[in-house]
Amino acid sequence: MGIDKESDIEANIQIGPTNLGMVRIYIEGQGIEIPMDFEPEEAEDIAEEIKAAASRARAMNKKKR
Repeated sequence: MGIDKESDIEANIQIGPTNLGMVRIYIEGQGIEIPMDFEPEEAEDIAEEIKAAASRARAMNKKKR
């Protein structure tokens, strides 16, 4: 499966700080749990990547109209 492939898999995501000063992204779905801890700076980089991807997706949707 690649980033452009649709999937029927459902998952929940939670994001928050840990008691050790890390940022945790926690994904749970279909019998799997994935906790991923990041330094705050790494989490900010990930947030910027998500915003950039959302901006590109928004632009693609406007072109389709």
